[in-house]
Amino acid sequence: MFPIIRENGIVYAQATRSYCHGGSFLLHPVVHLHIINRNNELYLQKRSMKKDLLPGRWDTAVGGHVDYGEYICEALHREAAEELKFYDFNPISLGNYVYRSDSEREMVNIFAAVGNFSPQPDLDEVEEGRYWPMEEIESNIGKSVFTPNFESEFRKIRRSLEALL
Repeated sequence: MFPIIRENGIVYAQATRSYCHGGSFLLHPVVHLHIINRNNELYLQKRSMKKDLLPGRWDTAVGGHVDYGEYICEALHREAAEELKFYDFNPISLGNYVYRSDSEREMVNIFAAVGNFSPQPDLDEVEEGRYWPMEEIESNIGKSVFTPNFESEFRKIRRSLEALL
């Protein structure tokens, strides 16, 4: 079950994943973690071909839904552990925004981790992962390499990420 929230983050209801993704446009929270190393490279994951949304596209290092009754930071650490076996990091909040796709509406809570980490993708969750130089990301935007959400978010936060170095 997902928490249903108002734009100020207050939970007022709950709903199933299928209902939230089925065009109801109920606002529900998600977490994104961007991992940036000291060489100004961003770690991205390639979405599993088993995913129902945008399989095979490159995306934020960690991304997932907040479960009903779960704190944002709990969801962030749970998703990082599930997707990348990534445990020892100090998340830095970069804010949040509302993202709307053709089937859902999410409150995206953005975090970053800075350091020379070696994430270990869980191959049931993630096809593969690697660090990308910022210029390589820029040159592939608009070519169906990345998820649309990653592309729009990257544009919003690139300067904030680089300011952390």
